[in-house]
Amino acid sequence: MPKRFRLTRRFPVSMTEDGYRRLKRFAKEAGLDEGEALSFLFEHFDSVTDADNLGHRLRLFNSELDARKR
Repeated sequence: MPKRFRLTRRFPVSMTEDGYRRLKRFAKEAGLDEGEALSFLFEHFDSVTDADNLGHRLRLFNSELDARKR
């Protein structure tokens, strides 16, 4: 039985402009709206990310995070 697509949660999200533009582009290419695209990405997180690259990218992002908040 397929999962129903319901908006069960709303939460405030802070995103960089680059991240939001990339989300919008991905959603448009996939024929989804931004919320559906986020749901897809998180439901299939392990299969759409490269585990070896993820740790490295996360460390880089965290090292720049304070500067990005200013």
